[in-house]
Amino acid sequence: MKAPFLQRCWVTFSVYVVGTYASLLNRFVIKGSDNIPRCGAALIASNHISAYDTIFLPWAVIKHNPLQMLWAPAKEELFEKTFLRLIYTSWGAFPVKRKRDIRAGQVLNDLLLEQKVMLFPEGTRHKDGKLGPGNRGVGKIIYDTRPPVIPTALIGLNHWKFPGFGQDAAVVFGPAVDFSDLFQLEDCKETHLLIVERVMAAIAALLIGEGVDCGGK
Repeated sequence: MKAPFLQRCWVTFSVYVVGTYASLLNRFVIKGSDNIPRCGAALIASNHISAYDTIFLPWAVIKHNPLQMLWAPAKEELFEKTFLRLIYTSWGAFPVKRKRDIRAGQVLNDLLLEQKVMLFPEGTRHKDGKLGPGNRGVGKIIYDTRPPVIPTALIGLNHWKFPGFGQDAAVVFGPAVDFSDLFQLEDCKETHLLIVERVMAAIAALLIGEGVDCGGK
């Protein structure tokens, strides 16, 4: 699945508007962007601390990868109103049901063959900045699709107010996680759990490296 050129132009324009607010009117620092593959598939796996994550993380990715998409699953309730559905869809979001959603899972698998996708493995926000456990389903997705997985740490956005000025926050992209040993294991729940635990450990290492107390996960 590839977005039309005009949609990619719209997304790039939109994130630059967001970036003006984030990085010029506030102090949103981007680190490690060279770890994101310039072309092809990548799973951007991040901690989730604020509702703003889904706005500013695309800016951090697309700033260094213009005219590309960062696709993202989002809860289906966000798509109930026509106007919001059109906006979210134009930005590369697609609806996911709260319970197991086979169709959304297939969309994710298809996208990760060649596109960049944003996921929050915890599955829910932790406004206190602590790092929760990862969802085993994310491990299954990684096992099936095997894209480069870029661990990502978001810092400080849980303290932002909107509108606000001069606020500090950062995003740190780490090197791709190596799963070569785990991919040799059986396709089972235990393997999927080991995979997502390795992702969460990589995110925790980034947070600790930035001096963030992430709860020892």
